[in-house]
Amino acid sequence: MMIKNLFLAGTLCGVALGTHAYDLPTVNLGMTSFLDGGLPAGTGWYAQTYLQNYDANTLKDQSGQRLGLPKTNLNYQVEVEQLSYLSNVRVGKHASLGINFLLPFVSKMDMNDGLNNAALKAQGGFGDLMIGPFIQFDPIMGSQGPKFVQRIEFQVNLPTGNYNQNKDINPSNNAVSLDPYWAATYWLTPKWTVSTRIHYLYNFKNNDPSYSFGDVEDIQAGQAIHANFASSYAVTNKLRLGVNGYWLKQITDTKVDGEKVKDRREQIWAIGPGAMYSFSNDNHVVANAYFEQDAQNRPQGTRLQVRYIHHF
Repeated sequence: MMIKNLFLAGTLCGVALGTHAYDLPTVNLGMTSFLDGGLPAGTGWYAQTYLQNYDANTLKDQSGQRLGLPKTNLNYQVEVEQLSYLSNVRVGKHASLGINFLLPFVSKMDMNDGLNNAALKAQGGFGDLMIGPFIQFDPIMGSQGPKFVQRIEFQVNLPTGNYNQNKDINPSNNAVSLDPYWAATYWLTPKWTVSTRIHYLYNFKNNDPSYSFGDVEDIQAGQAIHANFASSYAVTNKLRLGVNGYWLKQITDTKVDGEKVKDRREQIWAIGPGAMYSFSNDNHVVANAYFEQDAQNRPQGTRLQVRYIHHF
């Protein structure tokens, strides 16, 4: 098996253990949740900090069965810094231009294979820079407040992070990927909202794959669709409680030296509780928990996250 996937700042980059693989790059699985279709305070600069802990004691194959290692315990901690700007430049009559920058840092990366890491070697450090120009549409208003708001973004992931061919787990994916998305929030009532963010992922070649792949010149991960979803209710003017989740499905085969390789497509879904507290219109904290289910060709575990949003 060749392992090559973590969430948003660690990528398992190749472990020769059999016939399966985890190939997809890091993507937004549950980073964003409530009120995702809009920005809370209009134009200007936004700074966001994400603190995330991921724990998994199971690495799954294509049938959803645990891999045949003595142990498959994975734990990592990630900090992600995001800087966003929503400008006054208008697109038509009902939208504005903006741009996002995200940079992850893996502060802790532990993989216990039960073999003193003879099968899996890991490193932390900076992950890949993500840049995304976006169009933010104005909210559609109703008689009691907003009814619908949406955004589209063309996100590009650049291979700027730490990568070592001798490591099986690297913060960088060592390949460019495109991950555009559409995000939207709908107010069912003035207090009750539903939100989603739907991505389409396209990956370019990694021309310097891990030595664990053997005599291979390049590997190109398959295409995938992934989505976040959330629903929240305003218990007070400051506090929202709700449910959040994510889903990922690889839809094309990974290619190794240009040849398709079967039985390596990844999938996962997760659900859990969440909360959002707004200190003011410019400062918000969001906490989310996710419990993963039905993994194929990837880890299955628990994800806990705290996110701070500040508008300047």
